[in-house]
Amino acid sequence: MVAFGKKLKDRQIEEWQGYYINYKLMKKKVKQYARQIETGGIERRYVLKDFSRMLDIQIEKVVLFLLEQQGILSSRIAKFGEQQETLQIELDLVKIAALREGYRDIGRDLLKLLFFVEINAIGLRKILKKFDKRLGYGFTDYYVKTRANHPYSQLQQVFKHVGLGAVVGAISRNLAELEDRQGSYLSIYDQPTRPLQDPVIDAIRAAVDRLSYSTNFLTFLGQHALIMHEELPMPTEENPDDERYNFMSLFMNLVNTFLYMVNTYIIVPTADDYSMSLGAAATVCGVVIGAMAVAQIFSSIYFSAWSNKSYFKPLVFSSILLFIGNVMYALAYDFNSISVLLLGRLFCGLGSARAVNRRYISDCVPLKIRMQASAGFVSASALGMACGPALAGLLQVKFKIYMIHINQNTLPGWVMAVAWLFYLIWLSISFREPDRLSHKDLVHDYDTLGSDALEKGATQPLLSSEAHQDGEDDDQECDVSEELLEDSHAPVSSLKAAYKLLTPSVKVQLLIYFMLKYAMEILLAESSVITSYYFHWTTGKVSIFLVCLGLTVLPVNIIIGRNISNIFEDRQILLASEIMVFLGILASFNVIIPYTVTQYVLSGLVMFVSAEVLEGVNLSLLSRVMSSRLSRGTYNGGLLSTEAGTIARVIADATITLGGYAGESRLLNVTLLPSLAICILTIICTCLTYNSQY
Repeated sequence: MVAFGKKLKDRQIEEWQGYYINYKLMKKKVKQYARQIETGGIERRYVLKDFSRMLDIQIEKVVLFLLEQQGILSSRIAKFGEQQETLQIELDLVKIAALREGYRDIGRDLLKLLFFVEINAIGLRKILKKFDKRLGYGFTDYYVKTRANHPYSQLQQVFKHVGLGAVVGAISRNLAELEDRQGSYLSIYDQPTRPLQDPVIDAIRAAVDRLSYSTNFLTFLGQHALIMHEELPMPTEENPDDERYNFMSLFMNLVNTFLYMVNTYIIVPTADDYSMSLGAAATVCGVVIGAMAVAQIFSSIYFSAWSNKSYFKPLVFSSILLFIGNVMYALAYDFNSISVLLLGRLFCGLGSARAVNRRYISDCVPLKIRMQASAGFVSASALGMACGPALAGLLQVKFKIYMIHINQNTLPGWVMAVAWLFYLIWLSISFREPDRLSHKDLVHDYDTLGSDALEKGATQPLLSSEAHQDGEDDDQECDVSEELLEDSHAPVSSLKAAYKLLTPSVKVQLLIYFMLKYAMEILLAESSVITSYYFHWTTGKVSIFLVCLGLTVLPVNIIIGRNISNIFEDRQILLASEIMVFLGILASFNVIIPYTVTQYVLSGLVMFVSAEVLEGVNLSLLSRVMSSRLSRGTYNGGLLSTEAGTIARVIADATITLGGYAGESRLLNVTLLPSLAICILTIICTCLTYNSQY
């Protein structure tokens, strides 16, 4: 990106210029490969081998220099340590002050080294991404997996900053000891909860937090939320998000997420009974459930746009709409009107503020805790999904208050209306509107697109000045345009512009997301109708079934994030999960008479759990490969995934209602057929995509 190149140009370390990766050389090599492959002048196997060797050499250059600098810093710390030992015998305040300043100097040099590593790590990610895009390969996944997991991995030194932690620890311990020379003699290891108050140490900790790059449960769960992160953090400047962050505001944001998911699923066990009590067919429950998703398609866009100006006002407006919608849903029974019921659900959908929830985390939560907040967003959603049906199962009462009927059909509406009213009051008291970033803050780095480009080669590594190079190849102008389109920080201004940034592999992943949301919605939304027809289940039994499905979400993500994703490649998990979803759908068909509870529950569980695995891996991949221009703004990556999933749910709910015309005896098979067809399509697209990349 041009902003990326300009920032690096301003911050490069002159004396270390020869030790950065040569971004310009590798980029030219990628363009050369692309031309040769188009003309058939080179084999793909040779390309993979040659580029892998080039990357290995570049990384080795960086790592050897990194180890050399670590050794220099370690030697300086050791010398200061010898001087510090003499202070055990004789207290000298002048020497103590000099030693503390010496350790701070080492800390400042360590900051330079951390920034050096960060620049090279970003450059490696960018060139791998460019290689995949230009040549249509899945090279990144192959290269990182094979190098990072090798016992002699040099890539670990770059992405895991192996060894630098020991230097950080030595500086922190010695500064803490000197600070307490006239007081307590306890070390930092005896008081781990007590932070060392030193600006240099604080800056080092912030740099290490940014540099951390690991695949664990928290990272996996956070990426599940598809909250996009910008590629180039500011290593030495104060993060504006720190001043905008407020814990209670974040907590209220997550409560909104939880309540909305409860609101979505609390009616599922009783929607068919409610429809029948109003004179409609049981399968109209598909329209009742789906009405909320229909409205959400539009609310996601206007809430995303509104969040450019405020976070508090959209959340207030959302709460009011959800309060009104739930009251209308509850009163539909007394009005004996299916129209009022549907209008109530539409109002609830118009109050969907999930776009605001994502934007608040992306824009206002500091980078060092953003992954935790993203994981909290996913956890709140999963908990709400499980609690909704559980509440419905508990609300099995029947009485009247004046002329208003209170029963299992209307109570979900009344309970949620009261919940949203309390939330609105709590929100008004606790939420703090963050300061808005000025227009200058948002556009400063890409106001000069025409004067900067991306690299200057060996003398200015990772920097760009294609516009000033002599003898550049004929496609210079095209390549500069591609860089500006792909890597500028400027957010896109329309859905059409966002769509143009999607690569074929990203489009396939969005198709996969559409498929899994469609299949899951079919299973959940028609569960009350199917189980009532085949097994004569009560609302309580349906609720228990749905709660059990919802409670699998977090355990499944723990297993994937901590274990499976570290053993298998993402593409392998992706394809295996799609096949398991296919088998789950296939096993759900009613081809054996009688249709048994065991068949329904086991096939549904296989399909749902496999879809959860697929969703986690798919969104994790999307969060890494989507263009950085989709990290902020109205039309961001989170909005695109939300719209794809919401449209899938709308079509699935409509399928249930239309399938009702074939009769309840055929409803199961009629609704499963589209799920099976879409699943087969995604498997074919996935195989074709990855076969073309390897």
